[in-house]
Amino acid sequence: MKKILKKQTEGRKSTLATQIRISYLILLLPNIVFMLFAFYNLWIIRERYNDMLNSVVAASEFSLDFKEDFDYETYLLIVGNVSPDESRTSALLAGARNVVESLEQYTYNADNRDRLASALKYLNNLDGYIDKIKVNLENENRYEKNMLIWENDVQIVTALLQETINEYIYYENKQIQIAQAQNTELYFNILKISIAIFAFILVAIIVVSIVGPMWITKPIEEQVTREQKQLRKAEFELLQAQINPHFLYNTLDTIVWSAEAGNQKQVVKMVGSLSDFFRSSLNKGKELVTVRDELQHVRSYLEIQQIRYQDILKYEIDVPQELFDYQIPKITIQPIVENALYHGIKNKRGGGTIVVSGKDEGETMLIQVKDDGKGMKPERLKEIRRGLLGEKLGNTAIYGLYNVNERIRLSFGEEYGVNVESTYEVGSCISVRLPKILNIIVEN
Repeated sequence: MKKILKKQTEGRKSTLATQIRISYLILLLPNIVFMLFAFYNLWIIRERYNDMLNSVVAASEFSLDFKEDFDYETYLLIVGNVSPDESRTSALLAGARNVVESLEQYTYNADNRDRLASALKYLNNLDGYIDKIKVNLENENRYEKNMLIWENDVQIVTALLQETINEYIYYENKQIQIAQAQNTELYFNILKISIAIFAFILVAIIVVSIVGPMWITKPIEEQVTREQKQLRKAEFELLQAQINPHFLYNTLDTIVWSAEAGNQKQVVKMVGSLSDFFRSSLNKGKELVTVRDELQHVRSYLEIQQIRYQDILKYEIDVPQELFDYQIPKITIQPIVENALYHGIKNKRGGGTIVVSGKDEGETMLIQVKDDGKGMKPERLKEIRRGLLGEKLGNTAIYGLYNVNERIRLSFGEEYGVNVESTYEVGSCISVRLPKILNIIVEN
């Protein structure tokens, strides 16, 4: 009898376990579909933005003084100040042609492709005019004919070429603005869907938990505990990912304004820093990076923000090189620097300075972010410290610090993490204590 009951119990256990596995697979299915959809769209967005930004950067390499330079070089050739071999007209045409041909691989806009085709025709026309001028110079120096070519052909075509390139840049920037609006809409749609899926999964888990037999409660609770720990880590990473689009939109706005203002060097610098920033953020999916890479990520962020807030922001990065090869969770320092800027420097009249420093403390290392901004009142400082200790956060809590602190404690233990010191009207100092680890294997 005992054997029969044992077999029946084992049979029920096996059937129930199978049903639970199937239930979890059903619950995971919409989440997997959503993740594939989200990742695909994010990849499309990244490729689209890269092409647009590359297009604007390449177009900005077209000399803004091309018309004046080419007209002047042609005139020097006509009046005999330079010989045909010494003339820079061929070099100017070759450089302009290289820029125009490079733009063809970036733009998807049919009208802009037509503009590039027109630009190439203008360059070919200019090439032909220069050949005519050189022939006239060889045939008794026909000055008057060359001047007519210069006045009636060369100057008109260079003006048309300059106008065509400016129109190209203008409409590419408009495409960036349109894409930005579409990306914002996509972001909010993904957020709504993720909330709906999370709510559905939560309700389903509660139902499964209620109808499940009590004798499997403990294994399920242990599994849920492990999953909740991973979920917390994923939520913190998601929170950080939600900050980046706003930063990206603001940076792209600044790039567009700079491009419209003709500030070519600033556009190139910001695009380079933005590229370095997101390359460091992705880091091939790794959770840990070297201190060196993390500091480069922070430097790229500060370079961008210094252009946006050049009147109020200064920064220094002073971390000993002996700490550069140690490991640190990626995107650890940047959220702290961001808090220092938005909650410290921007709230202080006249701006201020952010200093990132580091200390070797034997088996641990200390990374500090100091600012001479607004600082915090004592009650605000107490609220933040309570939040870092795990108490329920209010609506005014700084989630960036909480995110960094929790990720460090989950990865290395509760003896590590974030400490906050601040004096109102003086400034703040955020310290991050970490173990000194050269190589670590992270279990997924």
